[in-house]
Amino acid sequence: MRIDQLTPTELIKLYSEIIKQLKEKEVIRINNLVGDLGEYLAIDYYSKTKGLPKLQAAPPSTKNIDAISTDGDRYSIKCVTGKTTGVFYGIPKSGEVPDDQIKQSFEYLIIVVLNSDFELKKILELDWMTFLKHRRWHSRMNACNVTVSKRVEAESKIICSS
Repeated sequence: MRIDQLTPTELIKLYSEIIKQLKEKEVIRINNLVGDLGEYLAIDYYSKTKGLPKLQAAPPSTKNIDAISTDGDRYSIKCVTGKTTGVFYGIPKSGEVPDDQIKQSFEYLIIVVLNSDFELKKILELDWMTFLKHRRWHSRMNACNVTVSKRVEAESKIICSS
């Protein structure tokens, strides 16, 4: 089968079947393909790499965290194919509340960077204070996010880079 010869209707059907198979194989949990793929890749990479904490997926709909280490550390995982992560709700914008008075939602943020073919490009890890330092306010979403810049990369722990 050559997918470039499929009709739009056939492609949509194929996409649906792929989503079902990825769910059955526990690669994704919901229909947020990029987000779930990032979570899967991060948990898999951490769990298989010597010297990194072993992670397990947090229960679905757990607020602000996607994985928990066997040591009990909480991880938020965001996946990007561009430069900006999805948003973090419930965290005030910079300057609104002193950083040391913000309730810590997680110990680490993992940013999984994919290329345009959804292949793993790099994994970055930011601790809570580094996350707070680099968060930006997204006014339309009324929440914050992080832009993956050279400065953010320089202040992150680079877990892998291809």
